[in-house]
Amino acid sequence: MGAALVDLLARDGVALADQAEAPADAPIATDMLPRRPHHAPKAKAVIHLFMNGGPSQMDLFDPKPFLEKHHGENYFDRIAGEVENPQAAGALMRSSFKFRQHGQCGMWVSDAMPHLARRVDDIALVRSLYTTNLTHEPAVYLIQTGKMGPGRPTLGSWVVYGLGSESNNLPGYVVLDDPLGLPVNGVENWQAGFLPPVFQGTRFRSTGSPVLNLTPDVARPESIIQAERSLRSRLDELHRSKRPHQRILDARIASYELAARMQMAASDALDVASETAETQALYGIGTQPTDSYGRRCLIARRLIERGVRFVQLYINSQIWDNHTGLFTDMKAACDRTDLPIAGLIQDLKQRGLFDETLIVWGGEFGRLPIAQLPPDKDERKAGRDHNKNAACVWFSGAGIQGGVTHGATDELGFNAVDGRVSVPDWHATILHLLGLNYDQLYVMENGLRERLTGVAEARVVSEILK
Repeated sequence: MGAALVDLLARDGVALADQAEAPADAPIATDMLPRRPHHAPKAKAVIHLFMNGGPSQMDLFDPKPFLEKHHGENYFDRIAGEVENPQAAGALMRSSFKFRQHGQCGMWVSDAMPHLARRVDDIALVRSLYTTNLTHEPAVYLIQTGKMGPGRPTLGSWVVYGLGSESNNLPGYVVLDDPLGLPVNGVENWQAGFLPPVFQGTRFRSTGSPVLNLTPDVARPESIIQAERSLRSRLDELHRSKRPHQRILDARIASYELAARMQMAASDALDVASETAETQALYGIGTQPTDSYGRRCLIARRLIERGVRFVQLYINSQIWDNHTGLFTDMKAACDRTDLPIAGLIQDLKQRGLFDETLIVWGGEFGRLPIAQLPPDKDERKAGRDHNKNAACVWFSGAGIQGGVTHGATDELGFNAVDGRVSVPDWHATILHLLGLNYDQLYVMENGLRERLTGVAEARVVSEILK
C-alpha cells in the first residue's frame, strides 16, 4: 500500500516531505513538475557564478599584513607537501592589490573589484572554505558533484531532481558557458550522472539561436505543425508503453516535447536587446571587456524570471588560474566579471527578485601565499600555485545575511583555521536555502543511498543566514 502511494505521488510530481521514510525501491522522479521541498524555502532559484581556476583569496577578499611584512622570505620548506609545482616555488609574496574596507559592514575588498566593493552590504563572505585536492579536475568534480571523479550528478541536477521547475517552456537547469571555451572537465560539469537524463543541464548560447536547430528551416502553417506534434506524441506514447522504465528514452521524448515549447520561450528569454539601454549598461553590455559575461548575467536574470530553477555561468578555460602574471591576469579576470556581477545584484534588487534568488560565487580552491615563478625566474611575472586549504566564496540574495564575513585563515592566508566550511557544508547550505535537507535528498543506486554530500557529515553554515 505504501509503495503504491509513493508511486502515485511520483507520477503526480509530488515529492515526499521526508524522503528518508520512502521505501528503498521507491521510484524516483523523472519529470520537471514542481515538487514540494522538505521545509519552507528561502530561495526559489539559484544563479551559480562558477569562477573556475581558483581565485586568489589574499588578493581579493582576505588581506594579509604578514605577507606584506615578510615579503621575500623563504617559506617553501614548511609547506612543501602542499605545493603542486615545487620546482617553481618561490618566497612569500605580498599582494599587488590594495585593500580597503567598504560598505556599512566594513568588509575588506581589494581594488581589483571596485564594483562588487560597492555591494558588500548585500553579500555574505566566507573566508574559510577548504577542499581535499589541489588539482583542478578532481577539485572541480568535488565542488560540482560532491566526489572527486566523473559519473555523478552535478549540483544543478540534484536541485532540479529535488524540486522540479517552475517553467513549462524552458529547461529547469540552464548552463551559460563561455563562447571562448569550455571549463575544465567540459560538459561533465552539468551532467546528470545516475539521475534520469532529464535532469542534466541544457546549454544555451548567449548570442544567436540559443539552441542549435531550435527552429525549422522552412516556415509551415501552424495547423500542420500542431497536427504533426499530435501524431508524434501518440507515436511516442505507443513506443514508450512497450518499453517501460527506460530513462534515456523518457528523457529523449521529454527533450523533444520541451524543444517544441521552447521555440518562442528560449528566444524571448535571451533577447537582451529588449532591455533598456540603462539596464544593458548596468551589466556592461556593449562595451569591452564586460560584454560577453554581462550578457550572460542578464540572461540569467531573465531565465529565473521565467521560472528556471538553476542557472550556471562559466568563464572560459582557467582565467583565475594565475600561476604567473598574477597582477595582470587576475586584474583582467576581474575586469571581465566585476561590473556584470555587481549589476546583476543591483538589477535583482530593483526588480524585487533579490529576496527569492540565491547567488553563489566561487571557484574550486584558493591560492598559496608563496610565489610561483616562471621559467625565467622573473619575480615581476610571478603568480600563485593552487591551495586546497583555504578559499573565499560568497553568497547573496535569498535567506542570506548581507554584510557578514564568516571564518578566518591563518596569518598567511594558507589554512582555514576558524569557522571552517567544507565542500559538503557548502552544498548543504545551498540545498537548505532551497528547502531541501541534504541528508533526505537521495536516490538508491546499486544498493547505496547516494546523496550530493556523499557519506560525509555536513552542516548548514547558519552564521551567514538571516
